[in-house]
Amino acid sequence: MTVEEVGDDHTKDGTVDLQGNPVRRSIRGRWKACSFLVAYEAFERMAYYGISSNLVIYMTTKLHQGTVKSANNVTNWVGTVFLTPILGAYVADAHLGRYRTFVISSTIYFLGMLVLTLSVSIPGIKPPECSTASAEDCKETSVLQLAVFFGALYTLAIGTGGTKANISTIGADQFDETDAKEKIQKISFFNWWMFSIFFGTLFANTVLVYVQDNVGWGWGYGIPTLGLAISIFVFLFGTPFYRHKLPTGRPFMKMTRVIVASFRKANAPIERDLTQFHELPSMEYERKGTFPILSTKSLRFLDRASLKTGKTDQWNLCTITEVEETKQILNMLPAMCATFVPSAMVAQVNTLFVKQGTTLNAKIAGNFSIPPASLSAFVTVSILVSIVLYDRVFVKIARKFTGNPRGITLLQRMGIGIIFHILLMAVACFTERYC
Repeated sequence: MTVEEVGDDHTKDGTVDLQGNPVRRSIRGRWKACSFLVAYEAFERMAYYGISSNLVIYMTTKLHQGTVKSANNVTNWVGTVFLTPILGAYVADAHLGRYRTFVISSTIYFLGMLVLTLSVSIPGIKPPECSTASAEDCKETSVLQLAVFFGALYTLAIGTGGTKANISTIGADQFDETDAKEKIQKISFFNWWMFSIFFGTLFANTVLVYVQDNVGWGWGYGIPTLGLAISIFVFLFGTPFYRHKLPTGRPFMKMTRVIVASFRKANAPIERDLTQFHELPSMEYERKGTFPILSTKSLRFLDRASLKTGKTDQWNLCTITEVEETKQILNMLPAMCATFVPSAMVAQVNTLFVKQGTTLNAKIAGNFSIPPASLSAFVTVSILVSIVLYDRVFVKIARKFTGNPRGITLLQRMGIGIIFHILLMAVACFTERYC
């Protein structure tokens, strides 16, 4: 079938192949490409949570650290894991692009996992065994052993910075927002994306944790390392089917320019005539595969950055689109701040909650008992069930009443989630106090 018979089959959102050529939607992208990304995420999350879920137990039982110190070390590391994506996103957007940043970061990630596995397996660099109940009576872990172990952990964190920041956006790039059908598919993709994340997490919280506690840490870390290798291979295997977006420049520099320009023209009166504001011709955006953003009424002070006052250098005059992009980021800050407390609560799941699990009688039948870190599997299972119910039942029902393709807005979804967090913490507080 020729292009003339089916119309223009090329994407309209500026996506290209790795050589920079326009791509056809019938060949690249959509679920054909995303199937590789979903499979990658399941294996990669299995690898990551295979390390993080039981890390506090390893630090207390093998590195002989106290509960407070080990919990602090775990949360510091997890915090680093969630901060490094800022650097990974910057490198991808400003310099290398998402795909190349991801591949380089995956290599660093795998090296960190490999060294971490060796650090718990090879005599000399793995901590000395200790059979006594008190950690104070155990032989102290050497500086070299700690350096190798924590060096591998933070190398892993640097690697995740480039993968975590880009894999979901690579998935988003596979759907053309200008196509109505692909736009709906994109909404569903992220629900199933989350399903794959927690599917891999469930395997880590059950099977891998059991292996670590009952078989050995060498096998317990070796299997996640193998899983990560498989996930990288799956991702690379799907390369011929991916769509890519070109680097867009330095977003933080654009924001800085908008803020500086608006302050420089702080005393300038705001015009209502849109012709008095600077914007590039629409053809310029089409050439880049992007689109202009219309002016909005929020944060009107920043509109002065695009107001024409005579000076045309980049620190005095920005486009309306650049101003609106800055507004979008600034408008996200309250939502980000609202997640700080829930995030602090979630941080307890893999530290203090796991240590509390060691005090429980977790025997089910005979000599089989549930590993303490596997208790977080209840969280994972509830999320897996809720994602399916949300995507297949709730969205379809809510869509009939709201007319929103998502069922409800993202802010409404976040608000409901925070309410559930409040209720759960109230129950936990009551249980701790009275039970």
